[in-house]
Parts: sequence; structure tokens; C-alpha cells
Amino acid sequence: MREVVTRRYSRLQAEERPLPSLILIDGGIGQLHAAASALEAIGITNQPLASIAKREEIIYVYGQEDDPIVLDRHSPVLHLVQLVRDEAHRFAVTFHRKRREIRDRKTELLEIPGVGALTTRRLLQHFGSLEAVKQADAAALASVVNQRQVEAILRHFQGQPSATEGVDTF
Repeated sequence: MREVVTRRYSRLQAEERPLPSLILIDGGIGQLHAAASALEAIGITNQPLASIAKREEIIYVYGQEDDPIVLDRHSPVLHLVQLVRDEAHRFAVTFHRKRREIRDRKTELLEIPGVGALTTRRLLQHFGSLEAVKQADAAALASVVNQRQVEAILRHFQGQPSATEGVDTF
């Protein structure tokens, strides 16, 4: 929590952008205090800050933790806060899945001689997935990479030895 809050609001400060009217933290008192500590560490004080504890659906306001807000289960305000929290969860889960997919994809492409990080990124952006790169023919690959890389990629995914494998050099 500290790292995320620090990065986000440090960037807003550096860009001289306004702070939000309220920062809503997903979690209980511990997460609320971690966020407040991170904000104080970067010099942001007097920022309205609240958190929502998931199971109990209790809202804690920073500085008033001893008096939590317990809204009726049918309250439209509670439903709005829950929607905001659920959207944040969806965004975070989607982001982490995408990062994991990209990390996993890069590994195999980077094993190909002559294919580096930049080429890997271009291939994945162009084709959308590792599977699509594997299924691409020479002409499709040539629209993204040079001929030597096309040959190396095709050899790699077709299980053919590279040009230098099996050759003794002294």
C-alpha cells in the first residue's frame, strides 16, 4: 500500500496536478494507516482519506478511526463505495494478469537467438499473443522483424536447429 500510494501521489506532485477530493483505500485500519503514512512521508497532509473494510463493509475515516461509519446494507452510498472498490479490484487484477502474461511470453521469445527485448515487445504488440507469433508465417513475421529474425523465429517454433547448432568452431 505504501509503495502504490507513494508512487501515485509523488507523480501527481511532480506533475503539479491537483489531489483528489477523497482518497478511498481498499482495506481496514491497517491499510488506511499505511496510506496515511505514505502520504505524510511525501509531505501531503490534510488530505481526506478513508478506507472500506471488505467483510464488514465498514468505512473508516482517517483521524476518526474510533468512530467508523456503518451504513445500512441497502444504502445507495454503500453501494456506490462498493462499486468503486470492486472496480479498483477489477482494474488491479486485470493489470496483474496482463503483466504476468507479458512476462511469461517474453521468456520464450527471448530464448531465440537474435531476438531481444525490443523485438519481443514489437512482436507481442503486433500479434497480440505468443500463440499468434507461433502461428505466423514468414510474410507476417517479415512485416515486423528482419529476415534473419524471421528465420530464427520459424526455426525456434518449428523445432529446427539453428544454423550454428551442431557446428564445431575452433
